[in-house]
Amino acid sequence: MTTTTAAPATPPRPPHRPRHRWLAAIVVALLIAIPAGYLVLSAYQSRDSGEDKARSASARALIYEWPSKVQRRIYDVPIPGGSAYVAHYETNSWDRSTLYVEFRCSPRQLSAFVEELGTDLSALEETVTIGRDSADVVGWQFDDPAHTFAGTVVQQSPDEPEVAVTVDLTREERPRVFVVSTSEP
Repeated sequence: MTTTTAAPATPPRPPHRPRHRWLAAIVVALLIAIPAGYLVLSAYQSRDSGEDKARSASARALIYEWPSKVQRRIYDVPIPGGSAYVAHYETNSWDRSTLYVEFRCSPRQLSAFVEELGTDLSALEETVTIGRDSADVVGWQFDDPAHTFAGTVVQQSPDEPEVAVTVDLTREERPRVFVVSTSEP
């Protein structure tokens, strides 16, 4: 009897495992870390935005910062770049929305501002065009005889807001501009 010996059976191979487990761990960590970081950043920015809006909405006097671009566009108040001491205050009700703005600028910037409103410096008459009631809302005083005021009212079309401009020309090199823009739906 001859016996044949069978070749020893090879043990089964384990399933394929990546050689670089650290690479797989890094990829998985990045797939989790990047979206999580994005969510945290978005939440932080959203919270900041809400706080700014809440602070602005609860204001009871002028806020010394530039009004948003949206406010400037809606109320048709094109504040010239480089203006100083810019402040604003907005009121809203069912029938009327008003933006109060004040700033200092150069005579050249004043000319550009008035032209962008659709008029020119010759339209400024020696008068105060902002009424006492409107001025009292933000604490403006236009009854000082030591100051020289000039103003105009601009309304380009019935769909656009009425913009009352009063300029304190006491310091000719740095006029102080007061604007009340009223929009009625």
